[in-house]
Amino acid sequence: MDPPTRSWSIYNRTEITQRYEILERIGSGAYSDVYRARRLSDDLIIALKEIHDYQSAFREIEALEILQKSPNIIVLHEYFWREEEDAVLVLEFLKTDLASVIREAKRNWENGISVGEIKWWMIQILHGLDACHRNSIVHRDLKPANLLISSDVVLKLADFGQSRILLEPGFVTGDEHTHPHEQNTPSQTWMLQQPETIPESDNSNQEQITMSKEEYFKELDDLKAKDSVDETDKETNFNDGDTSCLATYTTSDMEDNPFKSSYSYEAESEGDRSGALTSCVGTRWFRAPELLYGSMDYGQDIDLWSLGCIFAELLSLKPLFPGTSDIDQISRIISTLGNLTEEAWPGCSKLPDYGKISFGKIENPLGLEAYLPNRSSDEIHLVRRLVCYDPASRATAMELLHDKYLNVNPLPVPVNELRVPSTNNGQDESSPGQWRDYKDMDSDSDFEEFGTVDASTTGTGFSIHL
Repeated sequence: MDPPTRSWSIYNRTEITQRYEILERIGSGAYSDVYRARRLSDDLIIALKEIHDYQSAFREIEALEILQKSPNIIVLHEYFWREEEDAVLVLEFLKTDLASVIREAKRNWENGISVGEIKWWMIQILHGLDACHRNSIVHRDLKPANLLISSDVVLKLADFGQSRILLEPGFVTGDEHTHPHEQNTPSQTWMLQQPETIPESDNSNQEQITMSKEEYFKELDDLKAKDSVDETDKETNFNDGDTSCLATYTTSDMEDNPFKSSYSYEAESEGDRSGALTSCVGTRWFRAPELLYGSMDYGQDIDLWSLGCIFAELLSLKPLFPGTSDIDQISRIISTLGNLTEEAWPGCSKLPDYGKISFGKIENPLGLEAYLPNRSSDEIHLVRRLVCYDPASRATAMELLHDKYLNVNPLPVPVNELRVPSTNNGQDESSPGQWRDYKDMDSDSDFEEFGTVDASTTGTGFSIHL
């Protein structure tokens, strides 16, 4: 096919075009473009993800290299990266995702997703997330659109551009089946990596580097300084977490998709390589309350909150907290779970934005039961173990794998009984519904966007009466 009229760098890179035939561009966003391509050596269809943001590329490659032994993580076949060029990741090509399963069930399945199917998807997600957390990786953007499904119906976590490794390189919290990560720092010359084919004992095609935490971060900062993207511009742009390897995303799909990630990485917020984080990550509907209140001191617990929102959506076929702004998001959570107090969450009053917004006292919170009608007590209990204020109280992925709900009848269905759309089915213009109502969910909004509320100003912010 002819390349687009715009000069896309991937078409001009012979090290790529000599190995892959680029078939079509299937996804596009502010910081990456995704192409469907054919590997010339064996005709394998793959996805080429060209990432225009240095930091996102570094994090995605780093996380995927650590996690390649997990069957529930998307496969990184190899990648290309050299000085003053965008990184290009060669990923397995997956045709659909969990968001498409939910949409198909809502539109066409009379009884929704069966309990056996829900358990299958839950177990797959939990195994993938457990692999991340055992390796000290926090994904930071879990949502149905980032849970891709292979042709043999294996669910795989994808889109690690917002991920962070919480501990220094080389240290892994795992068991005997988890291999410590040996850091591969991108060099300033073209690199070709094949993590799934290179034996562990053969380092001839890779530059294996052992360095201290300080040396590692210094190397990252030195390379980052060479990046041509203006750091000040990044703060005003959106990070596109949906340019994964889905088969049917087009440019228009990306613009209308309500699950586009909301924020870019902030140079100042995460410039401290000793571990400072930013609260501006993830997608609003799945963002933990500590992020909504501005915390920069969080851990893997934010993924567990997102996981609870995903589980609830599988059960109800609709988002649990579809906030139209960050304030609306908080109000929906409080209306359901009750007031955010020290009793409910010890230490919450120390959150950066806790004193800026106050809500009227909720005498009778709705409870999760109101959003999960006709679901069993075990199902609601499982969601409650994740969607709770105190991060320390959220159940880990491994704990949930042993939850009785997943281990009693009806058991997960056999693979051949799973109903999966053949491709990502996108948004249906003729049936807008709630999916399209919140297409702007990721634009951080001012108080005025919250809508009509009973509010009053205070010395430090404002008070909202629900």
